[in-house]
Amino acid sequence: METFTVRDLRDRTGELIHGAEAGRMALVTKHGRPVFVALPFDEKLLEQGVLVSLAVKLFDEEALTQRQAAKLAGLSLPEFFSACAARQVPVVRYAAGELEQELEVFDDLRRRR
Repeated sequence: METFTVRDLRDRTGELIHGAEAGRMALVTKHGRPVFVALPFDEKLLEQGVLVSLAVKLFDEEALTQRQAAKLAGLSLPEFFSACAARQVPVVRYAAGELEQELEVFDDLRRRR
């Protein structure tokens, strides 16, 4: 595995890309510490679930909706929810105070019966 520094990326980006196209991984470091690994995006990687992991990550960062992320991962919504649960990523998120408001509405409805 070849190693690139963050500074190398400016001058050697083409080399990094050509290596990935040839199926080689590369380690990128900053001040001698690993920052990330560049992996070739091939069929083997897809089979190992990278699309599911990528979809969950993008959903967790709110870059994709649940439905968009499930589509990217090639999963149904229930399957995507299971993938999120396995990675401890919540699929339902309440803004501060929103849950309390919903519980108050629920309590009001219950009292009216």
